[in-house]
Order: sequence, then C-alpha cells, then structure tokens
Amino acid sequence: MSTVTAQPAGAGTSPAYKVTGVRVLRMEWAKLWSLRSAWITLGLSLLFLVVFGLISAATFDPGGTVRGPGQDADDAVGVALGGLDFAQLAIGVLGVLITAGEYSTGMIRSTLAAVPTRLPVLWSKAAGFAVVAVVVAAVGAFVSFLAGKGFLDSGTALSLSDTGVVRSLLGAALYLALVGVLGVALGALLRSAAGGIGVLVLSLMLLPALAGLLPNTLENHISPYLPGNAGGSIFALHQAGDSLSPGAGLAVFAGWVTLAMAGAALRLTRSDA
Repeated sequence: MSTVTAQPAGAGTSPAYKVTGVRVLRMEWAKLWSLRSAWITLGLSLLFLVVFGLISAATFDPGGTVRGPGQDADDAVGVALGGLDFAQLAIGVLGVLITAGEYSTGMIRSTLAAVPTRLPVLWSKAAGFAVVAVVVAAVGAFVSFLAGKGFLDSGTALSLSDTGVVRSLLGAALYLALVGVLGVALGALLRSAAGGIGVLVLSLMLLPALAGLLPNTLENHISPYLPGNAGGSIFALHQAGDSLSPGAGLAVFAGWVTLAMAGAALRLTRSDA
C-alpha cells in the first residue's frame, strides 16, 4: 500500500515578494551604480565644475562680464560657477541615458516585467538620480567657490557668510539636480538617446539664444520663462531687471520638469515598451 506524505503549505514554491516603492528604488539605485558611464559622467561633472571654476577665477577680468542671468562682473559666485554649462550637459546627458539606454538595449522589458505598475520605475529613476546629482553638484560648487577665492582680488572675492552666497551655491546644485530629472524624463518620453539629448540642448541652451532674435518687447515677455533662463535665475546672486527672482525661477523651471515627467509617465502607461 502506498502512502501519501502531506506537504507543508507552500512547500516547493518560491516565496512571493511584494513590489514596493522602496524595493523599486533599491533596484534602480543598484542599476545606476552598475553603469560605468554613470561613474565617468558624474566624475566629469564634478571635474567641470571645479576645474573650469578655477580657470574662470584665475583668468577673471574685473572689467569683463560673467555669463548668466543676473550675474555681474563683480559676482564671485558667477565666476565660481564658470563650469556649470559643461556640468549641466554631462548631468543632463546621463539622465537621458539612464532611461533611453534601457529602451535601446531592451532591458526595459525585464524592468517592467518586474514592476508591472510601471510608474514606480520612472519615479525611482528620477528620485535616485536627483539625489546623486544634487550631492555631486553641491560638492563641486562649494569646492570651486572656496578654492577660487585665492585668485580674486578683495573687491570681487566673497565669503560664505556674505548675503546670498550659500543660497546661490545650493541653488546651482538644485538646478543641476532638476536638469538631471529633466534628462530622465526626456529619455523616457522620447525613448531615444539622440532625441532626448537634442531636446535637452535645445531647451537649455539654444532657446535662450533664439529668443534674442525676437523683437525686444516680445523677448522681454518670453525669455525669462524659457527653461534655461528660468533655471539660471535660481542660482543668480544678483537679480537682473529682466529676469525672474530665484523663487519664481525655481517654480517655472520645476514646472517645465514636471511637464516633461508627466509626458513621460503618460507614454509609459499608454504604450508598449
């Protein structure tokens, strides 16, 4: 006579794991740091901020001008952030590659199979990269400012205790973090590295230049609200007459980033990978 041995409930089956926001965030965090391009690009961003900031300070001409909304020729913060244009490209491009790269390799299918609800993947990618970007940018901005003080004369040099200096340096870090999130959103929205990078460069660098071709009355109403100009006012030490205040600039630029994230979220939920 054969006997039947009772199996414990659940024996021989794999344990069920619940998909949670924390677990999705940990997954995306591990994927970010597993990319060699992430280490290289973040290192370049830090290098651009510090090295070009020092070069800007060493070659500073008090009679010249400093690029950027509301930055005067005697603006030591503007001098210290001389490498910000290069850093924003590096961070923005990495943001695009974080999402668009998964579509080009097909890895996105495995990711979405593990997270069927999809949207936590986008939020986790953006949040994880924003934290990394703001830390790297803050370190680079403060190191560039403190190290570059020795190259400036007493009439130009500022200290961290001067009004607006810390706010401007932290504003630059926040701006670069938002640029990174914008890159993540564009990569997910367009699903193309080339397309995402192209739109990123257009919105941050080319649109402000193209706005200069408009009649002055029209330019004055449009230019401050363009992504690049609104973002630049976040870290401007001095507010120019035709630029937004730091708070208003942050609100406008964050609005552009939110719009891009909303478009990415809509496409992610409505179309196949």
